Amino acid sequence: MTPAPSRRRNAAPPREDVLAAAMETIAARGLDGLTMAGLGREVGMSSGHLLYYFRTKDELLLQTLEWSEGRLGAERGALLSREGPVRERLDAYVDLYVPDGPRDPHWTLWLEVWNRSQYADDDARARQAAIEGAWHRDLVALLAEGISRDEFRPVDPARTAARMRALLDGFSVHVAVGIPGTGRPQVLSHVADFITETLLLSRPAA
Repeated sequence: MTPAPSRRRNAAPPREDVLAAAMETIAARGLDGLTMAGLGREVGMSSGHLLYYFRTKDELLLQTLEWSEGRLGAERGALLSREGPVRERLDAYVDLYVPDGPRDPHWTLWLEVWNRSQYADDDARARQAAIEGAWHRDLVALLAEGISRDEFRPVDPARTAARMRALLDGFSVHVAVGIPGTGRPQVLSHVADFITETLLLSRPAA
């Protein structure tokens, strides 16, 4: 009786393993260190095999971003569903949004995808917009809840969310590229001031 063949050594690893390896490479060596050949060696695949699955490096980067955002989205959902004051959950949202520091791998990937988006096709742009839209919808819902519970001023949630995300994006780029004077602590302080000035109800003096 012929024994069952063992799994081939060059069988494709799970897609998530490839994307996780791509993210680890970006974290360790930056985007310049991420090549199809190098990634193939990490996961036991040829660069040609990787190109068969991802077609281009742009597609690999976008799928890696989508995978990373999926994990962040789950974490964000858990944070925002907690009990307690809306301001505390808004602070948790901001904390998750802002990069950890220069060369933060997630933000390094975002900056590269943004840079390439001017040449991207409609499908890639729609997928980027879907990622942005998830962050925006969660923030709008959070602001609307704060208003309904009389924790925040009665502002327009969608308009305020758009302004706040523009502020977060601008500051986050500064953190990710390491612009002096705009480290993570300074950025969190600026955003906290914006929240206080824009959203918090003024209390009469005692």
